[in-house]
Amino acid sequence: MTDKYYLRLARASDLKDRGERIFYRIFEILPGLFSCITIIAAIVFSYFKPVWVAFFALILVAHWLFRAVYFSFHLRASYARMKKVEKINWMQKLENLQKMPDELPAKNWKDIYHLVVLPMYKEPYEVVRGSIQALLNTDYPKEKFIVILAQEERGGQEVKEMGERIEQEFGNKFFKFIITTHPFGLPGEIAAKSSNEVWASRKAKNLIDELGIAYENILFTSFDIDSVASKQYFSILAYHYLTTKKPLRTSFQPIPLFLNNIWQVPALSRLFSFSTSFWHITNQEREDKLITFSSHSMPFKALVEIDFKQPDVVSDDSRIFWQCLLFYDGDYRVESLHCSISMDANVGKSFFGTLANMYKQQRRWAYGVAEVPYFIFGFWKNKKISLKKKLSLGLEVIEGHWNWACAPILLAVLGWLPTVLGSNEFNQTIFSYNLPRYIGRLLTFAMLGLFGYMYYTFYLLPPKDNSRKGKAKVLIACAQWLFFPLTMIFFVAAPALDAQIRLSLGKYMGFWPTPKHR
Repeated sequence: MTDKYYLRLARASDLKDRGERIFYRIFEILPGLFSCITIIAAIVFSYFKPVWVAFFALILVAHWLFRAVYFSFHLRASYARMKKVEKINWMQKLENLQKMPDELPAKNWKDIYHLVVLPMYKEPYEVVRGSIQALLNTDYPKEKFIVILAQEERGGQEVKEMGERIEQEFGNKFFKFIITTHPFGLPGEIAAKSSNEVWASRKAKNLIDELGIAYENILFTSFDIDSVASKQYFSILAYHYLTTKKPLRTSFQPIPLFLNNIWQVPALSRLFSFSTSFWHITNQEREDKLITFSSHSMPFKALVEIDFKQPDVVSDDSRIFWQCLLFYDGDYRVESLHCSISMDANVGKSFFGTLANMYKQQRRWAYGVAEVPYFIFGFWKNKKISLKKKLSLGLEVIEGHWNWACAPILLAVLGWLPTVLGSNEFNQTIFSYNLPRYIGRLLTFAMLGLFGYMYYTFYLLPPKDNSRKGKAKVLIACAQWLFFPLTMIFFVAAPALDAQIRLSLGKYMGFWPTPKHR
């Protein structure tokens, strides 16, 4: 067992030491337990201590009003920066670079290769082709691309034939184009994107060793199969890699925008696609809190040094950040690229199928709460990471998951719950009479932030025809934000609670691949 054996943990049962296993298990239980206690306490104290709950409700709503204002400023600043980045000629900036970082063997930017892995399961041909065609449309020289289409053996003959069709079309368009097939049921793995990507990444390492390319000269990009790279993504990525202070200790995060099929999805799915996109646009302004999500890039050398991703976790996109942070004793960070990657909005074969898919996708994302016991245990074992960094990153994630599961429910019920369950003595007070009014006014002010989201929705929407019907759809897409608060409980809080309770009970989730329909 190595000094950093905790880097490969997926769950408490992976630990051999009984004391460590109990310690880890406690922190698997706590997030769900704390969320449930919060909601139950709101009901119980509304009966026994309604004044306490009333004051807590006012503080919570005022806090969310502050957050709405705070994030609206970040959204505005980040959106403006994203548009500014789009206007820069990044290939020209690469040409003008005079000095490479000392720790890189590259003589100039032309020595930098991009390794792009696209894990797939049973996605349609048009989705797979669209992502690869987008790589071909980027401005970075294609002779510097190693592209791997990572298929699953369990996908069957149909997927294999699709791969052959893709290879026939794109096989000679890049420096190297490879199709890998991940065997099903390997020990120590779960059926997930992570295990498929690890298999493909190891195959890529063998190829790179044969080619004799320095790991430091390769940028590894993990894309979802529906990820459509913007034209300048790889030139922006290369420039950041070659100009950042510690390139080998940095991951690079684009902004995921769920817009590929935005006009083909029901209004509710469109609403959540925009809310998620805006959340990630906002987060780009908070680099000290940034953690890798979904599609991202990192130095291939770092990926090899940590022995690749874990093939037995659901949230591999965030886990890879924590792995690197712990492996490098806190000397690892995520840098914002302020450029976008377009992905698919959630859509099923029917309206109710779309609702089910939305719930399952939210639950899978919320299962990122499994990172909490992982990094707490890692922080406990690794004494070299500063307490400041541990608290800054750890508390941000813990608070985020609590808000995810509890805040929508509390905001919906605390304005009236103390008056319904409270004693007659409380209900006869002026405070009780005015509580719903105070809460309502504060929430109304917080709702004004939705008009900002409507504004940016108009600018992010892909072009629509200029007919009356097309313009009406644009207006509806903006107006749908008014229904956002009504959906928060069932499609935000509920799947988050579901994920947390499953982790608390030891009912560990597997990976649910989001179906793609066009």
